[in-house]
Amino acid sequence: MLIGEVARRSGVSARMLRHYESLGLVRPSVRTGSGYREYTGADVQRIFHVESLRSLGLSLREIGRALDDPSFTPAALVDDLIRQTRERIAAQTELLTRLRRIDAADPADWEGVLQAVALLQALGSKRADVRQRAALSCDEVPVPVEALVEAALSEADPNVAGALRWALARSAGEGTALLAEALAAPEAAVRERAVQCLAEMPGEEAAARLRDALGSSDAVVRGYAALALGASGVADAVPTLIDMIVEGRRDTDAADALSVLASDTATADRIASALVDRLAHDASRAPARGRLTQALAGIPGETAAHALGELAHDADRAVAVTAAYLLQLRDAR
Repeated sequence: MLIGEVARRSGVSARMLRHYESLGLVRPSVRTGSGYREYTGADVQRIFHVESLRSLGLSLREIGRALDDPSFTPAALVDDLIRQTRERIAAQTELLTRLRRIDAADPADWEGVLQAVALLQALGSKRADVRQRAALSCDEVPVPVEALVEAALSEADPNVAGALRWALARSAGEGTALLAEALAAPEAAVRERAVQCLAEMPGEEAAARLRDALGSSDAVVRGYAALALGASGVADAVPTLIDMIVEGRRDTDAADALSVLASDTATADRIASALVDRLAHDASRAPARGRLTQALAGIPGETAAHALGELAHDADRAVAVTAAYLLQLRDAR
């Protein structure tokens, strides 16, 4: 077949076929009597081999080695192609994410685009002070909440993390759903950062997500959720707060949250009864009983006072002394 017919049948342009010939990749095996290049069946098959290897991302030089060098093995080259492809996919995915975020910021003009790009780059800076300034400037330059959530969930510096939580809290609750999804992340640090962000988010949706978090298998997540809800007067947090006191996890903060909840008389009696119940049944170890006794100090009402009166005669001397002292303080007030 002449070059024109090969081009039609193979889909490879005559120009490209001539380029292959100049590189020595595919040469017509015969010439006609008139001197025209003529491709045999084997030549056409080699053209298809070249095109197949090009589809894998091999360069023309690599294709020539693959077809002509018997010692050339594909394993290392294929591994390298896989690595290169993954890098390209990662780069393109990053670019797509950046473009989507700029689109979400809805810049009015090119100046707005440049500001959004600069802020997104600053949020990803290796310098903590640059990231912090970027987070604090989110009021001035619109930033997609998705970018703020991603930055907050990956931020290890406490000052920058605080600035990002502040920025998210001012986002009118837009990032709540994304943060709630992160509560199920495999990394404990990500789960902790997510619940910390939710704890500072305003609105009913964030409160509902925190209530759900009370059932988390992660004790740290449960603890942050309970403290935030307790400070907001949500009584659902009481069992978790008492668990924290028993286990000695941020027990002082948990006792303070119970005190806030106990401002309501009926709730105060329920909290006192729950503390007494744990003293009687679930907290056999002396340190836990001591912490529960101390927690009763912040609970007003007759139920707590009666419990302290009985504990003043407890067999555990440390508990008895603590209860007697707390009773004296109550009487003095």
